[in-house]
Amino acid sequence: MDNAPLDAVIVGAGSAGLAALREVRKRTDRFLIVNDGPYGTTCARVGCMPSKLLIEAAIAFHRRHSFEEFGITGGAALAADLPAVLRRVRTLRDSFVAGTVGITDALGARSVAGRARLLGPTQVQVNGQTYSAKSVVLAPGSQPVLPPEWQALGARVLTTDTLFEQTTLGPRMAVVGMGPLGLEMAQALARLGVEVHGYATRDLLAGLSDASVNAALREALQGEFTLHVGAQATLHAVDGGIEVRSGTRRTVVDQVLVAIGRRPQLAGLGLETLGVALDKHGMPPVNPQSLQVADLPVYLAGDAHNHRPLLHEAADEGHIAGMNALAPAPRCFQRRTPLAIVFSEPNAAVVGQGLTALQQQDGLVFVTGSVDFARQGRARAGQRNAGRLNVYADQASGRLLGAELCAPAGEHLAHLLALAMAQQLTVAQLLGMPFYHPVLEEGLRTALRDAARQLPQTSESDLATCSAIGSDALD
Repeated sequence: MDNAPLDAVIVGAGSAGLAALREVRKRTDRFLIVNDGPYGTTCARVGCMPSKLLIEAAIAFHRRHSFEEFGITGGAALAADLPAVLRRVRTLRDSFVAGTVGITDALGARSVAGRARLLGPTQVQVNGQTYSAKSVVLAPGSQPVLPPEWQALGARVLTTDTLFEQTTLGPRMAVVGMGPLGLEMAQALARLGVEVHGYATRDLLAGLSDASVNAALREALQGEFTLHVGAQATLHAVDGGIEVRSGTRRTVVDQVLVAIGRRPQLAGLGLETLGVALDKHGMPPVNPQSLQVADLPVYLAGDAHNHRPLLHEAADEGHIAGMNALAPAPRCFQRRTPLAIVFSEPNAAVVGQGLTALQQQDGLVFVTGSVDFARQGRARAGQRNAGRLNVYADQASGRLLGAELCAPAGEHLAHLLALAMAQQLTVAQLLGMPFYHPVLEEGLRTALRDAARQLPQTSESDLATCSAIGSDALD
């Protein structure tokens, strides 16, 4: 490359960085993308994809417990080969990683491996060389939070960065942190035959805030693994393993998976050279609609600012940052309806505004419509009749505002709800849509009917608000 300023420098080749790269490449070939550490994105390498591969194996093996109910015998003779399960996870994971690595490998000199440091809003230093650029996109990603005193305990303490590299696992595992990832892994490992002990400081699991939905999730998980909530967990090395202490409880395990969150990789990035105030976390002010840092030609995207650390949000942010980096003036974009899904069984999800967020809005009056999946027809047919779905609707307009759920096939119900919220549909409008029979979506209709009974009557037509017939086989 010559010494003329580049049009853009992208720091980070994760999901946000690659999305930014896609937009930048449409507009110029004078760019540089820099990545420090492993390539392949958090999602493909240690996040979304390998975790779902493990979960799918666990679901397949766990189905044997319902065989007798279906009239199928012989399930007790089945066994899970954990080394083989983990081998498959790595094999498919590596194929996903190869696809993302290929994008930057094809760039030649425009892709550089190294640690980037800002020298100002338009200068980036990499491996001792300084690059000038008209704009900079920062997408350095995040890393698992692991307290130093726990890291000192050695290889028995795992994070998602190391879990999927194990060729096998010990018979006893503690999972510290019952957020989305911790809960997913705790249930999956337990279903594959590992004795799992889960630890959480709060009673609410999986990012939920609605106590009734949370209670349904806990009930569904009961018996799959031991869950300890309400006290901080501490780890201590003992002969043959690690002792986990939580309140008055003492448990010795072979390994510990620490899933207490991820931290933006901002250290050493040189944000202090931008000339703007940083908050207590070292974060500069970022406009969530434009991703612009203050009024500078600098954009911060993806997990690095921890706004919504989800792949689809990171991709959107990279898209916005990449477009704005080369635009005459940055534009603000309306963000998508919030959607977070946990792939436990039953699936848990928060769509739109959760219960706590709605309760904190002064003057807002909303109603809650609920369904318990214990007696839902299609769920009973599939031996998946556990969970609860709560929908929240504005009392004045009837518009759907949010939902929290733990439900069979909840990932699909969550998408349906997100689409409805994005279109600002009302409860009545949703009830006017067709619901086939028998499907799990009829559970959603039950919750909507419950909400409709609490809203002002707006039409005499019973298509929108018709009540259930009263038969499990027909409703």
